[in-house]
Order: sequence, then C-alpha cells, then structure tokens
Amino acid sequence: MATTELYLIRHGLAGEHGSYANDDERPLTEEGVKKTKQVAKRLSQLGLKFDLILTSPLVRAHQTAEILQAAGLSQQLERSPNLAPGGDIQAWLTWFQNWQQTGGQTLALTGHEPDLGEWAERLVWGEARQRLVVKKAGVIGIEVPVEGNPIGSSHLFWLTPPRFLLD
Repeated sequence: MATTELYLIRHGLAGEHGSYANDDERPLTEEGVKKTKQVAKRLSQLGLKFDLILTSPLVRAHQTAEILQAAGLSQQLERSPNLAPGGDIQAWLTWFQNWQQTGGQTLALTGHEPDLGEWAERLVWGEARQRLVVKKAGVIGIEVPVEGNPIGSSHLFWLTPPRFLLD
C-alpha cells in the first residue's frame, strides 16, 4: 500500500504564555532557537527531506518551520490556518489528500500541542485519547495511506522527544 510520511513537529521553546498581548505573536526564545536549530541539524544528518513544510501561522511555529527550512530539510514552506491552535483536522485532511494526489510523499507540519498529539492519535487510533504528547521541538512520524480514510488506518513509526536529537 502506498503511503505518505507525515512528520508532526512541535514549535520550539517560546516566550512565557501570557507575556504577550497577542499570543499569536509569541516568538521562540533564544534557547528555543538554539535547540530547534540543533534538532533541525540532527534531522538533516539523519537524511530527512520534506517535499513541503506546512506551518501554523503563529510566530513561534513559523519560526520553527523557517529553522527547519534553513537546515536544508525542505525548499518549500507554506502557512495553513488549519495548523493554528484548535485547527480543523477535517479541513486539513481534505487539503492533505489533494496534496497526496499531486505526488507529495513527505510532509512536515509545525504546530502546537495538544493539537499535534491529538491529530496523531486520530490518524493512528481513530480517536483522541490524550496519551501522545509532543514535546517542544519534538517529532512524531506517521505513515499515512494514500488511498482511503487515514483516520485510524495510519501507522506511527517515530516518536522522539528533542533530548534525543540534541547535540
């Protein structure tokens, strides 16, 4: 069965929640940038390449995506409102299935918790169980079938907290 590799990557360490008038504008901290660069470098060393990095429009996730792109993991980067906190997985799935049909094979999403963990659970188990937690700058890898409904029929192949990817 043909599959797409989907990597769910949580944004790096960001400024304190509540410390910005508009939380959408909360950036990565200096330490968050440093660690995210280390994670991106390690992913590159492991030979990962993404056809596309799709990112939440929030500053911290977009900065994370830009760091991944700068590390040579993808030449293409796009924003998606579906990846903002509380994003709609069904709307994203429609986009994703269309993207798969154009030949896309490896996709990275940069986003937020608890959404990324819940989306992973829905893809793998068919329902959100609040069991998978994506740490900041952590990665989940899922094989998603190209044909049929991916909810409950995808396979988890990678769950890595950032500490295993840091130098």
